[in-house]
Amino acid sequence: MNLKHNITPEQLEQYAWEYINECINNKKEHPTASGKVVFISDRHLPTIAYFLKIWLPLKNLPTLCRSTYYNWLKSEDTSVMDTIKNIEGLFNALATDIVANEGKGIFYAKNKLGMTDKLEQMNNDKFKPIEIQLSNAITGMEIR
Repeated sequence: MNLKHNITPEQLEQYAWEYINECINNKKEHPTASGKVVFISDRHLPTIAYFLKIWLPLKNLPTLCRSTYYNWLKSEDTSVMDTIKNIEGLFNALATDIVANEGKGIFYAKNKLGMTDKLEQMNNDKFKPIEIQLSNAITGMEIR
């Protein structure tokens, strides 16, 4: 189904997997103490904006404007809508794993993935603070 665009939802999903593969397998140069340069794993957080606006054009692949992407997300054609939801789910799953396991993209996680760093506190009044009066505690003690 082409929907009068130069890319189909099926092609878009295939390209999304290629992009995810690049995000997962990305490596960066890292200098060692000896002066040698090694390549270390540096997974990238996948984003829809980068995928649509930069990655697809860099690969000379058919593109899809972001508004069309979101229109497809609301499509009455469930196969189109499910494909777009699947892509978003894949991107969010990888991004969540990177944040959780590598501590990267904390602000991205808060703003785009809805994560929070707030701790819920339970206050159930079962324990009461112990008050000690120092005057009673040191009675009879000799200070030298």
